Amino acid sequence: MAKRDYYEVLGVNRDATDADLKGAYRKLAMKWHPDRNPENPKAEEYFKEAKEAYEVLAEPQKRAAYDQFGHAGVDPHAAGAAGAGGFGDIFSDIFGEIFGGGRGGRSTVFRGADLRYNLELTLEQAAHGFETKIRIPAMTPCESCKGSGAKPGTQPTTCPSCRGAGQVRVSQGPFSIAQTCPRCHGSGSVIPSPCVNCSGTGRVKLQKTLAVKIPGGVDEGDRVRLSGEGEPGVNGGPSGDLYVQVHIKQHAVFQRDHDDLHCEMPISITAAALGGEISIPTLDGSAKIRVPAETQTGKTFRLKAKGIKGVRSREPGDLFCHVVIETPVSLTEKQRQLLREFEAISQQDSARHNPRAKGWLDKVKEFFDG
Repeated sequence: MAKRDYYEVLGVNRDATDADLKGAYRKLAMKWHPDRNPENPKAEEYFKEAKEAYEVLAEPQKRAAYDQFGHAGVDPHAAGAAGAGGFGDIFSDIFGEIFGGGRGGRSTVFRGADLRYNLELTLEQAAHGFETKIRIPAMTPCESCKGSGAKPGTQPTTCPSCRGAGQVRVSQGPFSIAQTCPRCHGSGSVIPSPCVNCSGTGRVKLQKTLAVKIPGGVDEGDRVRLSGEGEPGVNGGPSGDLYVQVHIKQHAVFQRDHDDLHCEMPISITAAALGGEISIPTLDGSAKIRVPAETQTGKTFRLKAKGIKGVRSREPGDLFCHVVIETPVSLTEKQRQLLREFEAISQQDSARHNPRAKGWLDKVKEFFDG
């Protein structure tokens, strides 16, 4: 199974500071520590994954190698990372020697690592779709050396250790084992005079602008894939992909539950008692709700198909409006007097006008008397 991108593991952007990395790692370590998750067999795996990611990104040299070459740049078992071929490479070369095959000195090719970009959207943008442009760090061929890595006016030369093969052979008993050349790291050439602009890598980092189209209906955590926009491959390998991960901002009115929307609908005591028509907002404009007389707190009104149509849904969800009766505040003296008169009239037949309160008081009395 391929390793996940280290920045994705820690949940940070590629320009994260040391403090960002440390904070993200501490949260994950606390969350997934095996001692805190004795019943979760996956916890130890997640804990080790976070630890490995932090150990690489917290070390400047390792982080630079990872940013340039992905996992291949920091994996001691990957060709080009530490000058030694992997377990599979060794045995393929052994059997190639025995049966007359072999790879003929070809440098190992690696696909570039996938990248992640966190994009915040409003609820409206997520519901209706959204087009935007993002800027991401990217590696591009150095203009000074035209991607060769050599100082202008000079050229890379054939590696004297492997004579351009990219591999050297080591005798292991009766076998001759091919390993990646430790001097040129499998490229077959060395650079006597590195380019000052790119330090001999042949690539420089810059900011790349990409157009992103977010489909309507995306939800928190959904990802949009931009093929080939990840890290460049090694030794001519294909580039990885860029995943734009969606995060939805908190909305002032609505709360989303999959394709459904929920909102609180405060109404006055008089509106609840007498009933009437109320205008409420939706993502597609305003709508009218007929509130019946004597409506109580907790009453829910459902507006069919006024929610969100998810990316994989056939029909939109619904909008649920939850009634909250608001007690008036900052009363004038006249209002207070009217409410006192109203209360006095209501108390003359409280069982009729306030049946729930009367029933509750009766139960309380039975509790203490019984």
